[in-house]
Amino acid sequence: MAESYGQRGDGTNRLAKRRRSASAKIGIGIGEMYLPEHFEETRVEELHRIIAEYPLGTLVVNGPCGLDANHLPFELDTSAGKHGRLMAHVARAKPVWTEAKDGDDVLVIFRAADAYISPNWYPSKHEFHRQVPTWNYQAVHVHGKVSILDDERFVRGVVARLTRTHEARSESGKRPWRMTDSSKDYIDAKLAAIVGIQIDIEKMIGKSKLSQEKEERDRINAAEELRKRDERIISKAMLETTGKKGR
Repeated sequence: MAESYGQRGDGTNRLAKRRRSASAKIGIGIGEMYLPEHFEETRVEELHRIIAEYPLGTLVVNGPCGLDANHLPFELDTSAGKHGRLMAHVARAKPVWTEAKDGDDVLVIFRAADAYISPNWYPSKHEFHRQVPTWNYQAVHVHGKVSILDDERFVRGVVARLTRTHEARSESGKRPWRMTDSSKDYIDAKLAAIVGIQIDIEKMIGKSKLSQEKEERDRINAAEELRKRDERIISKAMLETTGKKGR
């Protein structure tokens, strides 16, 4: 399930330089993720949208025991610092908060909707028989400096804001759960068992792989096939690359 690979050499080097130049202006960096120009997502508002709507990120640290990945729901503060700030909490029993040190470089990966794309969905396949399967997705890689905050006030604030945000999403029309629904002693004990994490964002690398390298008719038909299969989010994103609105 390959992506479209361009010819390597001087052309690739020039392309990489152009991307680095454009990205540096808005704090978007070019890292290890393979990123053809037509898949590069540099709209800061779209990167923030993906993080906000798909907040379960994968925090990757390189500690004394090597690479470690933890799956955590993050809060995004777009007003903090130059590029924003991520906040989360981890169980005190997890080693990540002792292995990562203040100021360490970390990576957080956020992934939005994704879907398998069959070559049979491309009208051009039936004419030329020159298509292969692929997988479409949107993802954001956030690079930043981590701070470990073993601080009750910070942790309480993060938990309260995360709860407020996600209760509002999950309990539409109903009274949302609040921390005050439980006894103070119970909540205090739960808060004492977690530690805060804060990441000051230094760069964001976004990738929207939505068949942009394909003919418009192929993209539209593939998006329609996804819609029929109730893959509406990725279908809508694909249609938007053609200037059409998804359903």
